[in-house]
Amino acid sequence: ERRPRRLQSRIARRIARTMSFATQAAASDGAKKPQEPKAPVKAVELDGGAALKIMKHCADAAPGSATGQLLGLDIGASLDVTACFPFPKVTADDQYDPDGSFAAEEGAAYQLDMMRCLREINVDSNIVGWYQSTYLGTFYNEDLIATFLSYSESLQRCVCVAYDPTYAEQGVCALKALKLSEKFIEAYKNGNGELTVEQIHEKGLKWNDVVVEVPLTIRNSALATAVMGELMRDKDVTLNDTDYERLDLSTAPFVEENMKLLGECMEDFANEQQRVAYYQRNMQRYQSQHAHWLHKRRQENARRRAAGEDLLPEEDPNYKAPQPPSRLENFLITNQVAEHVTHLENFTKKTAAKLDLVTALGK
Repeated sequence: ERRPRRLQSRIARRIARTMSFATQAAASDGAKKPQEPKAPVKAVELDGGAALKIMKHCADAAPGSATGQLLGLDIGASLDVTACFPFPKVTADDQYDPDGSFAAEEGAAYQLDMMRCLREINVDSNIVGWYQSTYLGTFYNEDLIATFLSYSESLQRCVCVAYDPTYAEQGVCALKALKLSEKFIEAYKNGNGELTVEQIHEKGLKWNDVVVEVPLTIRNSALATAVMGELMRDKDVTLNDTDYERLDLSTAPFVEENMKLLGECMEDFANEQQRVAYYQRNMQRYQSQHAHWLHKRRQENARRRAAGEDLLPEEDPNYKAPQPPSRLENFLITNQVAEHVTHLENFTKKTAAKLDLVTALGK
């Protein structure tokens, strides 16, 4: 398998372990399913200190993955993330293992201990979601959906903050707050854990209605803002200071990796189309065979009715209609394609501006 695929599978496995940790910790901490529905999350306010912790943890773990817990307050239409802590990854003999993690029981106990310690020092200890690192925006997968649904068993509103260290190297604040849309959650639950065509048409669900991005704001306390202003006061900044690193024209590695991942997504999308076409062929074959069998059975019942015999049932238990494939994977692949295209569009726009500037300076 190719490296990006192996990396995505490792991230998915760790997210699945994260899901079990958070669910057990929330249940053990006395979290109960809310009785009254709350308004959807409209915004996320992330404390500056928590943002730096997330960035450092994800950058230190690169090129591997990193996950952690988000703590804060659920106020009105916004989630206020004020603190966070990472999930450890060690083996049974306390040795660091990049592909290992705590067992589910040990992970939940670790979370409870961390939240009790934070509560003792007057830090918010309410779970509001989790954060995770990603590689070039490859976070649209079924494990992300499963994690959200697992959190929803204890929390009515939660978010996932995704951070991409690779994208951050291009000079962008690569923090995103994600949540499941209410339309998708309702359609998924009504379909008994499957995203069927009937539910898609009934809810008017589109590919961009599965995982939606929530506006994220990084907020600093008044004391931190005053300290930063004091530090900048004595700094000598002149108009002649230049930063030539901003004119770096090396675009090949970033664009190449995005194009490679985009090509893989298109291959996955073609495979999903083949699955749908295979299902449609099987359904047509089934309908033809069932219509032929039903026609013969009705003829037999007509003969029996004329002879005064008992009628045979017109339902054949041997004929089972093929199960339709879930459209969730198709929607997630489409979201992933849109994510890569957005990255390429934003990056190439900046590169084109740099080229125009360098060309003007060279004349």
